[in-house]
Amino acid sequence: MSRDNRFFSDLKHVEAELNYLTPMAEKLVNYAYEPPAGVPRSNGKYETHKVPIHNAREISDKVSLERQGFDFTAHKSKVSDFYDEDEIRSVYYPEAKQLLKELIGATEVLIFDHTLRNAEISQPGENEIREPVKRVHNDFTAKSGYTRARKVLTEQGISRLA
Repeated sequence: MSRDNRFFSDLKHVEAELNYLTPMAEKLVNYAYEPPAGVPRSNGKYETHKVPIHNAREISDKVSLERQGFDFTAHKSKVSDFYDEDEIRSVYYPEAKQLLKELIGATEVLIFDHTLRNAEISQPGENEIREPVKRVHNDFTAKSGYTRARKVLTEQGISRLA
């Protein structure tokens, strides 16, 4: 579905400048932590593009996981501090698992990762909170996603999917 589709044409939006990787011949290298001395954090070059960011809440009753690949649902979490790792794992993970089971009919849900981000309280080396990522990205390729899933499943003692 294109951005110009009438589905989005009347939605409220803001415009934001997002940084996109420019095409490159070599493999992208990007350190999520301090690189070795003399090594740049990334070999990528980025271009800024102004893009509309739509408020999809206004169409929440018109989208579905099957059609658009996402859905909306209301959920009030019992988490009081989303920067408390123990509370996230002990309260939020079970809430999210139960919610997913109810919404999509899953019999098993495995939550394996999260990243806390906040520029104001990030203190590299002192806490586990990172700064926001300042460029458009995805976390996995088709190959690395499969590799990561296999690694996580193996660590959980799950050798094959049902």
